[in-house]
Amino acid sequence: MRPDVILVLITVLIALIFDFMNGFHDSANSIATVVSTRVLSPRLAVLWAATFNFLAAFILGTAVAKTIGKGMIHLDHVNQYVVMAGLFGAIVWDVLTWWWGLPTSSSHALIGAYGGAAMMHAAVRTGISTAFSVIIPEGWYKTLIFIVVAPVLGMTLALLLMIAVYWILQHKRPEQVDKWFRKLQLLSAAAYSLGHGGNDAQKTMGIIAGALYTAGIMTKSDMMGNWGGLRWPIILSAHAAIALGTYFGGWRIVHTMGQKITKLKPVGGFCAETAGAITLFGTALAGIPVSTTHTITGAIVGVGAVNRLSAVRWGVAGRIVWAWVLTIPASAIIASITYLILRYFNVEA
Repeated sequence: MRPDVILVLITVLIALIFDFMNGFHDSANSIATVVSTRVLSPRLAVLWAATFNFLAAFILGTAVAKTIGKGMIHLDHVNQYVVMAGLFGAIVWDVLTWWWGLPTSSSHALIGAYGGAAMMHAAVRTGISTAFSVIIPEGWYKTLIFIVVAPVLGMTLALLLMIAVYWILQHKRPEQVDKWFRKLQLLSAAAYSLGHGGNDAQKTMGIIAGALYTAGIMTKSDMMGNWGGLRWPIILSAHAAIALGTYFGGWRIVHTMGQKITKLKPVGGFCAETAGAITLFGTALAGIPVSTTHTITGAIVGVGAVNRLSAVRWGVAGRIVWAWVLTIPASAIIASITYLILRYFNVEA
């Protein structure tokens, strides 16, 4: 087998490992509320979430994947080593934040690492002044704007849903409301998992498509269209990887998301998941790569704030926000260093 073919296979494998880690790291986004309200056991919850992560392959299209694949970095400045370094940077940051129990964004880790590796490649090849030339501003603007918009939208929708539910059901017995929403939360958890799979798996799909393009396996017309005959292999492999990662789960982050930010009941879990799902469906169809972590965290804060602002543990929320702020630059630095190491061992990098 030719060395270039081996290299692209290794790159695709690393991309799928990242996708698995994404599911592992972000499983808390899909199941924290349904576990914390004791609607499902942890084992059943991850199976439920993983199933709908995979089914998203047939529902939410590839708009986000196309944004990542050709809308953020000029592909003429990307090679296999840039993609590998970007993936490694994102994986390292995901592992570190999983270990610390922080629900940071795997999506922003991937975007930051990919951009950092590409910028280092340009700086090494043509001078540091050209580093930012690899960036496509339009793709980054909407991504950076939605770092703020996604959690605020999730929070606002959850707040409005909670107020509406309280108003509609104000004369119902709490036991009856709890019973209804334990069943409804199964639907909201499924919807959120669809949004999670549809948004996050697509980011890996875009990276895989970019890697195949730089290897000459996909053409520019393939990238602009529907990826030719590679469309379904890319889609199904990415969704299978994220579903497996979700199944094996990340319980440290489940604890932070489900209990430390605010205490949830089934009605609150339903409203948070529904608000998150609506946000993710809209952004996935619009091709905007948002953070599922930011979205559900904002929704949980919105639910907690309905009762009183003191119901939200703002110290925990503040620590999470700081982790969000650091994700893109930290993963970019890790990926840049990784690229330099790869270049040191291979002069063609």
